[in-house]
Amino acid sequence: MTHRDAFNAALAHLVPQAHRMGVRAVELEPGRIACRVPLDGNGNHIGTMYAGVLFTVAEVLGGGICLPSFDLTRYYPVVRSVRIDFTKPARTDVVAEAALDGIEAIRTEVQAHGRADFTLNATLRDTAGIVVASTEGAYQLRAR
Repeated sequence: MTHRDAFNAALAHLVPQAHRMGVRAVELEPGRIACRVPLDGNGNHIGTMYAGVLFTVAEVLGGGICLPSFDLTRYYPVVRSVRIDFTKPARTDVVAEAALDGIEAIRTEVQAHGRADFTLNATLRDTAGIVVASTEGAYQLRAR
């Protein structure tokens, strides 16, 4: 089973609301994640994607990127804050993407101190590639 498949299967149990929205990882490897969410079933009163759905697909990236990047039998991620900027209305499915630099430094920090902070910036695009939102998330990796 790939990391992507494991994440998609686990999402139903770990974050059932995101799973019901249709959030699915389309790419997941150490230091890189992309998740897609459909417009269908996630619209609002003006026919665009509901802001909370955009927030959700961006926020789950922080936990998901940890699956292939860190030993989750020894560590677990928590979200500390997320700031989102909406730039255009999303009228199609959306893909949220993020990359994490400094994985080795995060590993070293969590091993030495039992926790390590990291920032994850995400870009959300519609199917035409237009940026509809961006986020900056503050996360922490903690020792079990």
